[in-house]
Amino acid sequence: MNATLALEDGTWFRGEAAGASGEAGGEVVFNTSMTGYQEVLTDPSYAGQIVTMTTPQIGNYGVVAGDVESQYPRVSGFVMRESSPVSSNWRADGSLRDYLIRHGIVASADIDTRALTRVLRSAGVMRGVIGTGSVDPEALVE
Repeated sequence: MNATLALEDGTWFRGEAAGASGEAGGEVVFNTSMTGYQEVLTDPSYAGQIVTMTTPQIGNYGVVAGDVESQYPRVSGFVMRESSPVSSNWRADGSLRDYLIRHGIVASADIDTRALTRVLRSAGVMRGVIGTGSVDPEALVE
């Protein structure tokens, strides 16, 4: 299923749904951590934000119940370049995709996160919406 991220300045990126279906809005920010995506998802400082991970592949070590910063994910949306189809970690309780779906987090993969990060660095943080399925990017911007 497709997923589209639209920014308030009219810029939009089309990718593939990698979490829950639906729409999610919030302030679009980026994180340059090479590990710790589960901690980012559950960090209360990201509440209400759509977090873009700049590391090329996310999800390769799955999720571990003991590695959370709070009881549940706080982000409103999640964006990544590539979502790993395999969770390779003996401690993993499940995959990142299953975790995002279980907690209702709308996410997108196959987004050019380098281009998105350049937009955010140049223009500053802005509001955005992720929508899954056949959505009109201009309608998301509105």
